Amino acid sequence: MMKPAFALIASLAAAPAVAAETAIPMTYGIFETAIAHTDLESCPAQLAKPGTFCRATLRHDEIHVFAFSREDGNPLVGFASYAFDDLAQHLN
Repeated sequence: MMKPAFALIASLAAAPAVAAETAIPMTYGIFETAIAHTDLESCPAQLAKPGTFCRATLRHDEIHVFAFSREDGNPLVGFASYAFDDLAQHLN
């Protein structure tokens, strides 16, 4: 019989291989927990659609905007990246 601690270590070691083979849809619940972000009052025009909300992250010299549906578990429905210098023209 396998000792509990060894079984836990073995299952954790195997987890990345399983995760790599299994697609997990990005939902706001996952995004909110895993990614540092800020809430946007409105979405950029390119992503603005009825029933969506947007969140933004900063990386390098760009702002990355993620659009999520307000329905069905809040799935990711859009994504766009903007250079800091070009962002103003994309906001409502």
